[in-house]
Amino acid sequence: MHSSNPYKPVIAVVLSRFPYPLEKGDKLRAYYQLLDLCKVFDVHLICTTEKEIRPEDLEKIAALCKAVHIFKLKKINLFLNLCWALFDSKPFQVRYFHQKWIQRKIDQILKDIKPTHIYCQLIRASEYVKNYHACLKTIDYMDALSKGMERRTEQVWGIKKWIFSSEYKRLAKYERSIFDYFENHTIISKQDRNYIMHPQREQITLVPNGVDNQFFETFAIERNFDLVFTGNMGYPPNIDAALFIEKEIIPELKALNLSLKCLVSGANPHPSLTAISKENFKVNGWVEDIRESYLSAKIFIAPMMIGTGLQNKLLEAMAMGLPCITSALANNALLAESEKEILIANDAKTFAVQINRLIKDPVLYKKISEAGQKFVKENYQWSSANSVLISKILGN
Repeated sequence: MHSSNPYKPVIAVVLSRFPYPLEKGDKLRAYYQLLDLCKVFDVHLICTTEKEIRPEDLEKIAALCKAVHIFKLKKINLFLNLCWALFDSKPFQVRYFHQKWIQRKIDQILKDIKPTHIYCQLIRASEYVKNYHACLKTIDYMDALSKGMERRTEQVWGIKKWIFSSEYKRLAKYERSIFDYFENHTIISKQDRNYIMHPQREQITLVPNGVDNQFFETFAIERNFDLVFTGNMGYPPNIDAALFIEKEIIPELKALNLSLKCLVSGANPHPSLTAISKENFKVNGWVEDIRESYLSAKIFIAPMMIGTGLQNKLLEAMAMGLPCITSALANNALLAESEKEILIANDAKTFAVQINRLIKDPVLYKKISEAGQKFVKENYQWSSANSVLISKILGN
């Protein structure tokens, strides 16, 4: 456990998920923020979880914190909450993560520790602290969840379309209303900030994600694949992108007489992906060292057509020197320069053309690789992003 320092202010960090292992974007962001927050504050971590926490994962996080409070979401409550959500205006995912017995426990913890600040990640956890006013609070929207849901609405039909459309409207309304319960607000990109429908959204501070340069160093490994795509493969935008690669991009590559092998790597692969895994389109699950997935291929592709936020996968791939091809939607958050630091494609045919260019032109390959790596190292560092966050919390 992190040693107490009487001169450190106390901060309560409230999360909807335990921040380790790093198989999801919100957990990655929380973990790297904790690494710097614990240098300035005595951190009391408060989080909900849907699954049991491995002792080694708890030990890793406990080393950063003064105290760790974990609350396992009760399944019967999850069902009742989702049913109750049909009759009120709160988003389903806010209802999903909020349970009254946990609320009572958190109320008592805050009463006991008397934090000088509360940092809450995602609106999913905001219900637990929105009515606590004994100290200043920061809400990290992270992404514009409502916009992501709106984009998913366009991909489904029938009852799903009605549910997603309802959730989009609820999220947009909640993102706006929750703003007024917190003194400070942060978000991952300017693009996401523009999707928060609050008249004072310009006050939301941009706190991007970063890369761990010491971790994302290249090393020698056999490149058995031509293309790679990584991420949490149970997350709908990633599932959509992976299916797009197999069903749309690979046929276009074959039309260009290119027979390439693609690796799709990441935790929780959806059955629709494992069902189509084959020699030239390999789908694997969780890997202990994601660097091996990046370095096993020559080109990183991210055909993101739905979803929001800054894509960690692009930051990591570029940091490792892989030339990247992505959609304008994903690059609008990243802000890399097209044709210099990254290549852009918005349909399968253009993705195939861009892949072909990188394969056939070693000069272009080297240029995109080196410029992309330089861009990420100069613009996306956890240390600089976290310094912005800490300054905001301290009121500097």
